[in-house]
Amino acid sequence: MDLAERRGVETEVYQPAEDSRLLAAVAESRIDADDRVLEVGTGSGYVAERVAEETGASVLASDLNPHACRQARARGLGVVRADLTTPFPESVFDAVLFNPPYLPVDELAERDDWMELALSGGETGREVIEAFLDDAGRVLAPDGRIFLLVSSLTGVDEVVERAGEAGFSVAALRDESYPFESLTVLKLIR
Repeated sequence: MDLAERRGVETEVYQPAEDSRLLAAVAESRIDADDRVLEVGTGSGYVAERVAEETGASVLASDLNPHACRQARARGLGVVRADLTTPFPESVFDAVLFNPPYLPVDELAERDDWMELALSGGETGREVIEAFLDDAGRVLAPDGRIFLLVSSLTGVDEVVERAGEAGFSVAALRDESYPFESLTVLKLIR
């Protein structure tokens, strides 16, 4: 891939940042080698790759963005182009990882591209998270768990409340604070 092509991919695919690194670190410490794992919204594939390498677990990556799917495949990952958990069968995954688009629309400059989809969580920042919570439990195996990254910009308490309404028990596993936001990884179980 030449420099021009790389720049195009970097502006179309979410690249690892502090949120990706936090989710990967938490997941690596809580995923077992025999787990079947799905990373929803994989972006570059960084989290899925780290979890697979560090734990030996079977990890499948998914993303709606075709550029992200290509980039994750280039990392050697199995990838499915998918909108959240829609195409996956019931009761398959021991763990689901998700670093969702969580920025409220007001926080973004207007952009009509793949990065807008990777970053924008709608007006509240929770619209993609809420859609995910409505269906994610369906793909979990018995005793399965979800590791969900949430930002203070989105409203952690509101996400916890909505997860409870969707039938999940929630525990906060790790928080990290930055000048512009705090990030929390939540563990959801049914």
